[in-house]
Amino acid sequence: MSTNVNTSVNASTGKIGFFEKISYACGDFANNIIFSSMGAFLVFYYTDVAKVGAAAIGSIMLISRLLDGIIDIIMGFVVDRTKSKYGKARPWILRMSIPFAIATVLLFSVPNLGETGKLIYIFLTYNIVNIIYTSINVPYGTLSSLMTQDQYDRSVLNIVRMIFSLVSSLGITMLTLPVVNALGGGQKGWTMAYLIFGIIACVLFFITFFFTKERVGASAEVENVKKENVPVLEGLKGLFKNKYWVILTANGLANGVNMAISMGVNIYYATYILGNPNLVGTLSLAMLLPMIGGLFILAPFVKRFGKRNMNIAGNIITIVGYVITLLNPTNAGMVIIGAVIRGIGTAPGTGVGFAMIADSVEYGEWKTGNRTEGLVFSAQSYGGKAGSGLGGALIGWVLAAGGYVGGAAVQSAAAIYSIKALFIFIPIVVLVVQILLLVPYKLDKEYPTILKELQERNASKV
Repeated sequence: MSTNVNTSVNASTGKIGFFEKISYACGDFANNIIFSSMGAFLVFYYTDVAKVGAAAIGSIMLISRLLDGIIDIIMGFVVDRTKSKYGKARPWILRMSIPFAIATVLLFSVPNLGETGKLIYIFLTYNIVNIIYTSINVPYGTLSSLMTQDQYDRSVLNIVRMIFSLVSSLGITMLTLPVVNALGGGQKGWTMAYLIFGIIACVLFFITFFFTKERVGASAEVENVKKENVPVLEGLKGLFKNKYWVILTANGLANGVNMAISMGVNIYYATYILGNPNLVGTLSLAMLLPMIGGLFILAPFVKRFGKRNMNIAGNIITIVGYVITLLNPTNAGMVIIGAVIRGIGTAPGTGVGFAMIADSVEYGEWKTGNRTEGLVFSAQSYGGKAGSGLGGALIGWVLAAGGYVGGAAVQSAAAIYSIKALFIFIPIVVLVVQILLLVPYKLDKEYPTILKELQERNASKV
């Protein structure tokens, strides 16, 4: 079995085989083990298991996510400058898989060191996880733009990726609490559960490394087209000349806010609004299953209507789901119906988001003359993670503002309202912002012409 870069001249526009798509998707399954856990359980673990104040946790998360941007940018430049027989992105997936597993365990192993000691431990391990996650997620995201330049095949590749990502989210959401309890509960149960999850993630990353190939850029090396490293400032300036990258990064930040809130608030909503903490799995299932089903049928709609139009339509459907929930927010049946509608609406944006970013790489190259896929994905990754950090911080801040008391059997009226605001009102506002951001996006129609001009430019350099 060869793990070398495929240097076929025509490989960059060729179709990717089904097994390679599956192998690539395994990486997002692995990534999402930690990402979903941080979204769905980390704030709850900190407040109700480690017994740390919600406001302090919110501040740590936001500060850490903002600082993480430095690592994102550095990693983007590292990927762009990596040269090996395995390519630019794949070596980092291999190198960081074991550290990823170790960091996962550390995150859910807060020792009893007193309030200050716990906060120091949380700050350190949360930032270590962010660094390692960035060091594997930026190369992983970049890999999709290096596997093919075929616009439709890129969409399918990322749809398969997101199906695996959502299955991972579903598994984490449904299985974490039962596995923790089966392993003894408490701190020991959380540590052992994430030891198992970390090992699974490591194996899946190995599959991605061994069974995917980088094609884009390899053909240029064969044709002796000189590829020079882009200076840091020039690369950063080029990003902001890429209007579609700007749009998608802002959209990714907003999406990160909503994802973090929707994942993190479920356990509070199920416990204190619906009165049954066991419904957290049902709520996640009600949203994720329709989302997965939507992804399976998404490709032909994307081919006909385009990524941008499907994204906007999905956001509108998601708002309808929140409005349905608002009709009777304490009725479990109505909340579940709303979650199903939201799941359907979330599928388009989830399925095409990373493919849109990959398309913006070609636009940036066409606009500036520099191809910096690592920087494009790292900077966009930072936008998403900053949004996720802001969403996690909002959970902590809004709960604290409402007077939420971790572990209390009964919460105040203000605390109950803060949970409802996080579950319904704030996500609606963010979705409206996302729709407005996507209105000027026209790259779906422009991409074929841009790709043709790029190919002509490269041919003239031979």
